[in-house]
Amino acid sequence: MASIVVFLVALPLCMGIAIASGVPPTLGLISGIVGGLVVGTLGGAPLQVSGPAAGLAVLVWQFVEKYGLPALGWVVLGAGLIQIASGALKLGRWFRAVSPAVIQGMLAGIGVLIFASQFHVMVDDSPQSSGVLNLITIPHSILKGIFPLDGSVHHLAATIGVISILSIVLWNRFRPAKLHAIPGPLVAVVIATCLASLMKLPINYVNIPESLFDSLNVPSLADRSLLLEPAFWGTVIGFALIASAETLLCATAVDRMHSGERTKYDKELMAQGIGNSLCGLVGALPLTGVIVRSSANVEAGARTRFSAIFHGGWLLLFVVLLPFVIRWIPTSALAAILVYTGYKLVNPASIRKLWKEGQTEVFIYASTVVAIVATDLLTGVLVGFGLALAKLLYTFLHLDIRKDVSADAMRVDFMLRGASTFLQIPRIADELESIRDDVEVHFHLGSLAYADHATLELFNEWEERRTGRVVVEWDEWKARSGKGLVLPDFNLNPVRSPVTTEADLIQKIA
Repeated sequence: MASIVVFLVALPLCMGIAIASGVPPTLGLISGIVGGLVVGTLGGAPLQVSGPAAGLAVLVWQFVEKYGLPALGWVVLGAGLIQIASGALKLGRWFRAVSPAVIQGMLAGIGVLIFASQFHVMVDDSPQSSGVLNLITIPHSILKGIFPLDGSVHHLAATIGVISILSIVLWNRFRPAKLHAIPGPLVAVVIATCLASLMKLPINYVNIPESLFDSLNVPSLADRSLLLEPAFWGTVIGFALIASAETLLCATAVDRMHSGERTKYDKELMAQGIGNSLCGLVGALPLTGVIVRSSANVEAGARTRFSAIFHGGWLLLFVVLLPFVIRWIPTSALAAILVYTGYKLVNPASIRKLWKEGQTEVFIYASTVVAIVATDLLTGVLVGFGLALAKLLYTFLHLDIRKDVSADAMRVDFMLRGASTFLQIPRIADELESIRDDVEVHFHLGSLAYADHATLELFNEWEERRTGRVVVEWDEWKARSGKGLVLPDFNLNPVRSPVTTEADLIQKIA
């Protein structure tokens, strides 16, 4: 039953993502079939479902525009081979080493690009050549969708698109509990298809060949010269990196949804590479682990990898036995599903969560989004990654030192904020040496993110020379330590008084 639910979710998304990628819908369906039958069988994440992903749609569209559809197989094959090698070299876990702000920015940037491009397709118009132009010309498409000009049918396609979006929203909000397993996109496609067929609307419909084999896009040997172009290999690496990161981050998210077998990252990466290599050999879309289908799989009660495998089998049977049904589906309905998906990828809730972590995280997020929309997906991700590294470098080099002296000058509160390393030793030493020996000193560690061995030695040497009392406010540190901050062993006692021998201690207690 879980496999049927995933099949119903995957069917419209496979075709919609293919259209958003600028390729025939059957190439998306083939990727879904390979993702189910092959990756589902070999993968290291049993409950994860693989298939064509919205995250790569923009990259594929840009590649097809530049090199043409016949060359797509070469880049997908190359990316798959890189993934196989990465899995064999045990590099799977390193693909997860990406800042959450960059990941959220990547997803939001993809969402903006998909929303902007598919908004035009939703009114049976053609998308522009760049994300910025697609955004700028959205008002023009709205006018086409409202006012029929020159006998065009844009308004009819727009009506089907709007009805599709409303169907998803209303179904997700008001669907009966007994029908919870039926996904909103499927409801939208059924309603839109029935309306368009009953009214015989003269709008664009999905066009697929009679036979699945007629739609194969086997790489041509005439395009093998691409293998000598450095720019081509840059694209291949970009495909491999983004597909791998999206897959393994999705696998991590799926692990949090269930208590069953955990993901084997290197095994999953190799399975994805094998799947993408096969997709490349037939010229289909690249595939990744996808969160929408994977979460639907878990929520439907899946317990083993057989649900993912069977969903690929259902896709294959549907394409082989019922291709005529697909031809009844309006293109605007699939585009509307992707408009809604693009909006959901922006995810305003993630922005609020990043804001709580700090304004710098929001800046990295926003910069990644802007860079993706203004340039391309790979460049945007690199910009975000660079900013995240710059923030990390700043964090490990920056330290604020503050001293608050009491009114009677007999107590000093010594506060450190940031990272304390050997580079900061001269500053810290100057501040410590300026404190009188007879003054009581309170160390506040609540804002200290890191202290290296050199810093701790300085603190301990300074404490041993003092006669005054030293207090470390450990409660502040404990309140912060749950957030993953790191502090090596600190030899300062919570309360230090000038007692050095056992006899002194007995006398002090007496």
